[in-house]
Amino acid sequence: MTDLADTMIITGGIFSLLWCLIYMSAFLFTQGKHHWIQYKAGVFEEKYGYFSEYDRLRKVEEVKQMFYFGYDGYMEHAFPHDELDPIHCVGRGPDKANPSNININDVLGDYSLTLVDTLDTLAIFGNNSEFKRAVDLVIKSVSFDKDNTVQVFESTIRMLGGLLSAHLLIIDKGQPFGDLWPDEYDNELLQLAHDLATRLLPAFDNTTTGLPHPRVNLMKGLPDDGIQETCTAGAGSLLLEFGILSKLVGDPVFEGVARRAVDALLNYKSNITGLLGNVINIQTGQWVGLQSGLGAGSDSFYEYLLKTYIMFGERKDLHAFNDLYHNVQKWMRRGRSACNSGNGDVPMYVNVRMEDGRTINSWIDALQAAFAGVQVLKGDLEEAICTHAIYYAIWRKFEALPERFNWYTKQADVLFYPLRPELVESTYLLYQATQNPFYLHVGSEILEGLNKHTKAKCGYATLHNVIDKSKEDRMESFFLSETCKYLYLLFDRDNHVNQAASKYLFSTEGHLFPISSKYRTRPWWHEDNDVPTDNVCDVPLQHNSTGCSKVPQERKFLVPLKHRYFEQINELIGL
Repeated sequence: MTDLADTMIITGGIFSLLWCLIYMSAFLFTQGKHHWIQYKAGVFEEKYGYFSEYDRLRKVEEVKQMFYFGYDGYMEHAFPHDELDPIHCVGRGPDKANPSNININDVLGDYSLTLVDTLDTLAIFGNNSEFKRAVDLVIKSVSFDKDNTVQVFESTIRMLGGLLSAHLLIIDKGQPFGDLWPDEYDNELLQLAHDLATRLLPAFDNTTTGLPHPRVNLMKGLPDDGIQETCTAGAGSLLLEFGILSKLVGDPVFEGVARRAVDALLNYKSNITGLLGNVINIQTGQWVGLQSGLGAGSDSFYEYLLKTYIMFGERKDLHAFNDLYHNVQKWMRRGRSACNSGNGDVPMYVNVRMEDGRTINSWIDALQAAFAGVQVLKGDLEEAICTHAIYYAIWRKFEALPERFNWYTKQADVLFYPLRPELVESTYLLYQATQNPFYLHVGSEILEGLNKHTKAKCGYATLHNVIDKSKEDRMESFFLSETCKYLYLLFDRDNHVNQAASKYLFSTEGHLFPISSKYRTRPWWHEDNDVPTDNVCDVPLQHNSTGCSKVPQERKFLVPLKHRYFEQINELIGL
């Protein structure tokens, strides 16, 4: 024990010396007193400017413990049910007694949701034996021949995406995550994915616009009492999973219907602002919800325009994304023009009326925290830094992220926190892009808050109230699929995903998909489709490309925002 303590003291001294040298290097790099004043070390650097290797490795182990506590709890007390109730340690499935309970029934289809959603997380954590065991359990126990009505969007991103991702990791000839091939595996996960997607196809029937019905019955097709309205994200965020499936099974139908829905939404943009609303009638194309924002109801539509371009190479997807991004900047963005320079209010994206860009309310929601990650993928790092900093300040205020926060009253409007991953996701991507230790500290605080406030008897529980930290008896599948995954990758520097980041793309549910040129051609195409050369910034951004912002070198060793802007955000949030 004495030798270990001496070693840690010596190591700490070496790290301290190295940190002093980093500061001196930053000073020399700026070549001028003016820049040194701008980025001088201070109280923020004392807290955020350095993260030791010892602490990083300790956090890797803490995330593992968190994940396996939740995963083992689910497997012991809940499987084959969809979710774990972590307080009473029982499984949860569809609410058959109350079909109108869409908060539960939209997501839970009696198909072992949490296990399927978590398969690729097991691979990323390096647990090959458990991955193969879990795949075998899925093959033996999961069936979609169920009289359950589910939401098309949730079933696609959680179940279809989970099956496809695990299948692609299994058949990867390089096996970069180790031997993931189960004994006698014969594409059963792909067959399950094909079966599920086929059962979701009726959503695209009997719709005059091409926009899908929001729900289907897995056994009977369209429900008789189905509503005729859908949200923008739900209708327009199916293309990544449906497109990959089309390529794998050689059937263009899946990609075709998903792309038709995207095109339909783009056709219904406002001719004044170029923005979309958040709820639309699938028969008339009339907007029912006129709010244009970056959070719930809209979030993943923007994300998937960019990600489907990266995966499939359709130039029109990139052009559509860039056009919408420009409109978002013009109509939704408030505050000073630059994130990290100049005077004015905090840069922030607000909810507006799609017709004229006027502010429609004074709240932002937790799902919008993912937009910083989209901005990283686009290469707009300065904007990503500011977007992320607002949500980090909200986390610091509550040690959790309320579902809605009112920036006018500086209070939470909707108090629950269901262990969402979006802030962790953008923290991870910003660290990959900047290598700034600030984001390791952010992740460490999130990890501490989760363990302090959400740990329950046999898993991690939704916070019913972020103020008094009371709990609800539910652990949603995305906690293991995304929240734990992104936290692990944030700290596990040498993970294959981080070493080969430009070869993979995360879905909106955090499922890992290999990027391959084979997805950029289709056997049913007849025209020439070369791999596009339009600029898209890789993640991590290890070099600067035309059109991609670059963080000044000296700021990689200091906090990402100047001190006065951090303080301004603290004042905005009420810290």
